[in-house]
Amino acid sequence: EQFGPGGGCSAVASLWTEVNRCGQNGDYTRALKALTKILQDNREDVTALHCKIVCLVQNGSFKEALNVMNTHSKVLGSEVVFEKAYCEYRLNRVESSLKTIEGAAEQTDKLKELYGQRYDECKSVYTDLIRNSQDEYEEERKTNLGAVVAAMSVLLLHLSSSTYELCYNAACSLIGQGQLTEALNKLRQAEELCRVSLAEDSDVTEEDIESELAVIHSQMAYIMQLQGRTDEALQLYNQVIKLKPSDVGLLAVTANNIITINKDQNVFDSKKKVKLTNAEGVEYKLAKKQLQAIDFNKALLAMYTNQAEQCRKLSSSLQSQNPRHPLPVLIQVAQLSREKQHSRAVELLQQFSDQNPDKASGIKLTMAQLYLVQACDVLRSIEEFKHKSGMVSALVTMYSHEEDIDSAIDVFKQAIEHYQSEQPGSAAHLALVREAANFKLKYGRKKEAISDLEQLWKQNTNDVHTLAQLISAYSLVDTDKAKALSRHLPSADTMSFNVDVDELENSHGATYVRKKAAKVPQKVNCFQSKLPKNYDPKAAPDPERWLPMRERSYYRGKKKGKKKEQIGKGTQGATAGATAELDASKTASSPPTSPRPGSAAGSSTAAAGGVVPPRQQKPAASGATRKKAPQKKKKGGKGGW
Repeated sequence: EQFGPGGGCSAVASLWTEVNRCGQNGDYTRALKALTKILQDNREDVTALHCKIVCLVQNGSFKEALNVMNTHSKVLGSEVVFEKAYCEYRLNRVESSLKTIEGAAEQTDKLKELYGQRYDECKSVYTDLIRNSQDEYEEERKTNLGAVVAAMSVLLLHLSSSTYELCYNAACSLIGQGQLTEALNKLRQAEELCRVSLAEDSDVTEEDIESELAVIHSQMAYIMQLQGRTDEALQLYNQVIKLKPSDVGLLAVTANNIITINKDQNVFDSKKKVKLTNAEGVEYKLAKKQLQAIDFNKALLAMYTNQAEQCRKLSSSLQSQNPRHPLPVLIQVAQLSREKQHSRAVELLQQFSDQNPDKASGIKLTMAQLYLVQACDVLRSIEEFKHKSGMVSALVTMYSHEEDIDSAIDVFKQAIEHYQSEQPGSAAHLALVREAANFKLKYGRKKEAISDLEQLWKQNTNDVHTLAQLISAYSLVDTDKAKALSRHLPSADTMSFNVDVDELENSHGATYVRKKAAKVPQKVNCFQSKLPKNYDPKAAPDPERWLPMRERSYYRGKKKGKKKEQIGKGTQGATAGATAELDASKTASSPPTSPRPGSAAGSSTAAAGGVVPPRQQKPAASGATRKKAPQKKKKGGKGGW
């Protein structure tokens, strides 16, 4: 916009000179101060009002600019129709923006370009502009067309990749097609082009380059997340967060996708990251589906952090805003399941299914899952059967399938307490204790398994296997206790086996591992057809020759520096499974401890990846399961485009 004086005294003329100079230098804040003084003398100065609106737009103050236009609408008339439509567009008031454009007396190129932001019309609009316009904005129009085509998940077939913006948009298109490897390669190309482009400017620092690359790196992390490379994705996401880019939309999307990786773990980090999604101006930077997905995650995070009332409040609000979307209902159902209100949860699902029959299939599967949980409640209410071994086994299996480990352990606890009272020390009692201990160890509940293992070991202090399990459990809880218990382990001499070598060699199984029958020399009584080079018939054979090398008394270990994988440790015949069971480092971590009515309700929903205008974005796909979507498409252009 060319600034110019509106006439008047020398004081006003000098103010207009200041406005024009600041406008040319891009100092719009200072220009606004001069314009305010001009408007004090003449509130209806059309040129001053127009210049003020342009300065506010350039500074990103879209609301304030729109207020100025609405306040002085009679004076300004059609002078600022483009600025009004643009401000409405940047404030995500898309329908209002379209009405403003359609109501314009003349459809200028600027209005056509703005109208082109609507995906279903903009492809033809931009194609027409590129063909028929000849000015310095050709590359920017190509970039915008690339963003449009990428948003429609169509490959950028006829556009060059001469700029990093075009490469970025091509990568977004490839993501839409599911070609993740190709998209990642395209983003690396965009990164290289960006570095080369910015390095040509001597005033650009490395920090500036990294800041500009943040959107590309966040998109790379998103692809890695889709590929299941969550550790790499998390590292890259956090690098972007540490840069503290000024783009609040980029920060919000990056933080949200970190939350989806954390799921129901590391909730303290998620609570910190969710604050970035609440930053001022985020609602103007992201698409509706992105904002919707972020809101879904807030409700899920409230559930994971046991903020039941907050979860109910958020999910109810989301349901009223999105009455046909199943996820708000599923979140409510998950919260009710945590509170053991299964009947109420089924009612909600049935109500949603009746109102939305086209979405009933997935909802009914969740209902079936809840009926299964209710079936467990019914079975546990049968007093005469609930302590029987068969019933305990069935309930534990059903709860394990639902990943409700706490309820499964509670079933064991009640059954053990029953036998402790009625038949203490009986075979059935000890068998239940044994199964409970094994179950807890399987799901990483070593601390809870200790009391069961101690009870079993006291019943039979010669049970080495139980003692080993007990030591392994204590090793993660109380190392001193683990060391004290290890003194009860038998020595190596005590554990050595009396093996009849002749019987072992001539056993039926041994014949299947021999390639050829051994030829025993006539004059030598031994088990080998070929004697060692240093064999001395007068010397006594090594009495420890049947023990593994590392168990012999003269074994001094391997030399340092050799870190080959050690296989076959321990006594001969030991299996890998038995050893791993006693290895504390190989214990499975415990899964979520509450029932999950449907995969959707028990998981986070990732927002559409993306950034803010001037970049377009591909909204997140809707659905009941966890969603992570790509970043916005980058747009080029002047004056905030």
